[in-house]
Amino acid sequence: MKMKKKPFDIFLGIIVKGSMLITVSLLVFLIGYILVKGVPHLKPSLFSLTYTSENVSIVPAFVTTLIMTILSLLIAVPLGVFTAIYLVEYAKRGNKLVGIIRVTAETLSGIPSIVYGLFGLLFFVTYLKWGYSLLAGAFTLSIMVLPLIMRTTEEALLAVPDGFREGSFGLGAGRLRTVFKIVLPSAIPGILAGVILAIGRIVGETAALIYTAGTVAGIPKNALSSARTLAVHMYALSSEGLYTNEAYATAVVLLVLVIGINALAGFIAKKLTRG
Repeated sequence: MKMKKKPFDIFLGIIVKGSMLITVSLLVFLIGYILVKGVPHLKPSLFSLTYTSENVSIVPAFVTTLIMTILSLLIAVPLGVFTAIYLVEYAKRGNKLVGIIRVTAETLSGIPSIVYGLFGLLFFVTYLKWGYSLLAGAFTLSIMVLPLIMRTTEEALLAVPDGFREGSFGLGAGRLRTVFKIVLPSAIPGILAGVILAIGRIVGETAALIYTAGTVAGIPKNALSSARTLAVHMYALSSEGLYTNEAYATAVVLLVLVIGINALAGFIAKKLTRG
């Protein structure tokens, strides 16, 4: 016997389905708009190894984006994951230090990116005398995404059933072995979800990098070289007003890069979960 739906339930169902439809439509429109505007302007000159004012090549910016992402993650991921492990697995409940760390992380996650850029400019660029460089940009971005990685890792660890830990302890395993052999592998999909979000923020960041990494359009020679990422490259082209079409083409490459990185991370998560 089918239950008769109440008017309020029908109303809520309409809201849920309508919200889903609006969200999907906006996403499809945004991706379609970028592709329609940018794909026709993808030409071989955009993929030259050397940047000039004539070809406005995106290759140096593409290489810089990959390097910047890897450097930032190498700094932020270990710090965020190990901090989350301490908060969940080692710290006592009700610990005041844990409360301070969580409040600080939530506060940092709400700070505008330009504030991080100004901090990086004053500390890494000026005080440490690194200048406008990849290193200054990577450290600034790692501080920016650290709260995100830490909180998502913490939630992933909390989602692991306590029975896993109790079973491991019952078999004689210590806390360290339990964390790294039982708990952490089970939480990897959640941790990678946080890393994917962090990658998206790193790849799309402009304000913080303009103040720390600079806007030099070339492949960086070392960690202390100034360079521009794809997002900064796109901003520079659009702000000049002379290369609007090339800016749309850069947006297409940036979109493909983000989708590719997300797909790769999802594939790795599935492999690690099955293993």
